[in-house]
Amino acid sequence: MEAISYEIKLEQFEGPFDLLLFFIERDELNIHDIPISRITDDFLDYIQKMQSLNMELASEFIFVASTLMRIKAKMLLPRPDLDQNENEIDLKEQLVQKLILYKQFKDVCEHLKEAEDKRSKLHIRGNITHDLKNTKRQITEEELSSFDLYKLMMVYEKMMYHFTHRILPVTHTVVKFPYTIEQQKKAISQLIELNKKLDFQNILKNSENKVHFVFNFLAILEMLQQKLLEIEVGIGYNNFSVEKRAIELN
Repeated sequence: MEAISYEIKLEQFEGPFDLLLFFIERDELNIHDIPISRITDDFLDYIQKMQSLNMELASEFIFVASTLMRIKAKMLLPRPDLDQNENEIDLKEQLVQKLILYKQFKDVCEHLKEAEDKRSKLHIRGNITHDLKNTKRQITEEELSSFDLYKLMMVYEKMMYHFTHRILPVTHTVVKFPYTIEQQKKAISQLIELNKKLDFQNILKNSENKVHFVFNFLAILEMLQQKLLEIEVGIGYNNFSVEKRAIELN
């Protein structure tokens, strides 16, 4: 009889549970009622046929193989395995639960991979002229109020996606804006001298565009770090104010 050979492609997870699931799906077995003797023989036969395994992967296969052999031996020579509280350990049930959980993870990963492939086709090509025009235009308070860390993270993620998936050579356009953090620190200091306190709405009113707002915000953060300002945070979204820090007298 010609020996049976197995060809398995494991894209998401590589290891002994993939092999067990392969046997179960190949023979259309019930995962809740696995014929241990049959699965164990198939599993051990496959291990003997494996040619090139790294040590980490081999140890995982050997561990599962020993578990299967313990379960098979227990079925032939019933003798309960007890835990430290002398409760009987059902090795077969534990293995089944791990297999079920593993299959759930694998199904989710395959679903996410399909969703990722579909999503990757929805990205539209960028337009530097359009982006620069939008950057320089006057913006509303509502737009700046929605400027938060989550949106920055999403923009960064999208940028990195395009960077890592680019095919054609990229031409970079460098735009120099007339702002510096030092310049905006002086402007913030002047505003605080006039108003004593500077809240979020004041920052919005004194920002010409998104880039100007970012420089103003970075200037305030640096002044807070240098202990030139102190901040008072209120209840609600974007509810804070800054004022000049009082000089401590020794």
